[in-house]
Amino acid sequence: MSSQLPSPGDLPNVPWWQPGTTSVVKRSVKNQSNSFFIVTSVVIALIAGGVGATIGRTTSSNISGNFVSTENVVERAPGSIAGLASRVIPGVVSISVDAGGDSGTGSGFFLSSDGFVLTNNHVVEAAANRGRITVAISTGTKYTATIVGRDSSYDLAVLKIDVTGAPTLQLGDSDKAQVGDAVIAIGSPLGLAGTVTSGILSAKNRAVTTGSGFGDSSFINALQTDAAINPGNSGGPLVDATGAVIGVNSAIATLGRSIGAQSGSIGLGFAIPINQAKKTAEQLITTGSATYPIMGISVDSRYTGVGALISSEGNGVTPNGPAAKAGLKAGDLITEINGKEVQNSDELIVAIRSKNVGDKVTIKFKRNAITREVTVTLIASKR
Repeated sequence: MSSQLPSPGDLPNVPWWQPGTTSVVKRSVKNQSNSFFIVTSVVIALIAGGVGATIGRTTSSNISGNFVSTENVVERAPGSIAGLASRVIPGVVSISVDAGGDSGTGSGFFLSSDGFVLTNNHVVEAAANRGRITVAISTGTKYTATIVGRDSSYDLAVLKIDVTGAPTLQLGDSDKAQVGDAVIAIGSPLGLAGTVTSGILSAKNRAVTTGSGFGDSSFINALQTDAAINPGNSGGPLVDATGAVIGVNSAIATLGRSIGAQSGSIGLGFAIPINQAKKTAEQLITTGSATYPIMGISVDSRYTGVGALISSEGNGVTPNGPAAKAGLKAGDLITEINGKEVQNSDELIVAIRSKNVGDKVTIKFKRNAITREVTVTLIASKR
């Protein structure tokens, strides 16, 4: 029933609406009862709150006893990034170079169980004639390393440390890798050993030129990846979804700087294809040096047009070399190799160095605005 009373003006003729009638008295008594009930409820609530607060205070010191601990096991598939990393990291090493005023860090990985380590030439080049190279394995143990051989043309070097039973990595087939394949890079960026980054294979056959400032430039027919690669990653493995090495991380592109500059990753990293790295490493281990295929020409690096211009200065074409035997002359403009357009001299050099000694290549060139085609048999460089 509503507690609001009708005003006297609303019901002028209602006989029970008179002051002092029983109806009014009963309503008045009911209002008193509600007030008593409200007051009583408030008192009870206050008492209950006080009791609750007291109980809360007495049990707050034991609240941790109410937590329940469980042991959940996260199942990681062998092919997951975590699974691959756990298998690959033991075979990856950190490299430190101390060559007086020149020092730095890099990465590498075991090629064999008896301590042969593959890395970049630019990682160890400063210590080639002086200084100390230290290799730290995944357990933290450090070893003094010696250079077995190095090659600036491909930016590769092989080190040796005195260990047995080293965890070697499986080498894949970089020719079979496809753009879009998942990859992970492992190394020691900025000296942080065992760092893992993931991404995809962004492109293949990128013509990349690098140089450390100590020697000759390197020309790489590179694999491109968006997996984060930073200074210190150089020499570490780029592995595919099976954990097999498909590349040797070597360079990064940076905004406003040349490739290989010491700056952070912008998602443009480059690796030497493992098929090339394997051939060079085998030569370095066997003989201490490596060769690369040449066609016997010098190109004009100042030429800014499309194509590779054979230099007209000095011996632009090596006498009795492969190019000379095929009929190429100084001033010829090479436009294609094996049906692929050549944009500049770097692309031509990289394309040649990706081949093997003894391979035959088809060269298209322009002479006096006339396009011609010849076949050149590549020979080994003289070191």
